[in-house]
Amino acid sequence: MSGTLELRKPVPSQIRKPSTNWRVLVVENNADDMQALAGGLRRHGHQVEEVGTGDAALQAYQMSDIVLLDLELPDLDGLEVCRSIRSLSDVPLIAVTGWGTELDRVLGLQAGADDYLVKPYGFRELMARMDAVMRRSRPQVHTEQVVSRGPLRIDAASREVSLHGQVVEITRKEFDLLYLLASHPETVISRKRIMQQVWGGSWSRRTVDTHVSSLRGKLGGSDWIVTVRGVGFRLGSD
Repeated sequence: MSGTLELRKPVPSQIRKPSTNWRVLVVENNADDMQALAGGLRRHGHQVEEVGTGDAALQAYQMSDIVLLDLELPDLDGLEVCRSIRSLSDVPLIAVTGWGTELDRVLGLQAGADDYLVKPYGFRELMARMDAVMRRSRPQVHTEQVVSRGPLRIDAASREVSLHGQVVEITRKEFDLLYLLASHPETVISRKRIMQQVWGGSWSRRTVDTHVSSLRGKLGGSDWIVTVRGVGFRLGSD
């Protein structure tokens, strides 16, 4: 594998810790790079899942807030992994690789990466790029910090959902969709509005339906999200 992760010890006064902790999927072929990167992220309070292959990445990305994807993988073409994830999800993704030519960068960004970082790099730069990507991807539509609807509780600050006191593990976009519906409990939210506010208007009808179906499964029933045919969706009840 070309390139080596260059981790320098952060200076506490210079590194601003993020206001929230992220679930980070690290897809890295090199064991030493994986250990250094995952360790640094955990020291900054993030939850890290480590995988070493493209196939494993395609199985794990759905529960992540951000993906750090090594493009040099042992089983699959890293660019194809990037394209596959992007075709199904808009999870923030940073390509991290030893491929550093201009063409490499262009191909990575065209494959769907939100940013491209070439090894060796400093940990502070990585954290800054992660923060920038997450900031750009975070919708600015939330006003009420905590929304409670019966046994369902949605905390915008911690981005945590609980039902009957039990935490429900959902993805970033599932959270945004559920929060939007829960913030307007008596209103039918049109598909167009959902697309604009949650996905920026750039995704398909199937994307909305897939996320609604997934949320219903995780909440334990279809009654939580009611389909209003020809219009959109509204929050229901258990």
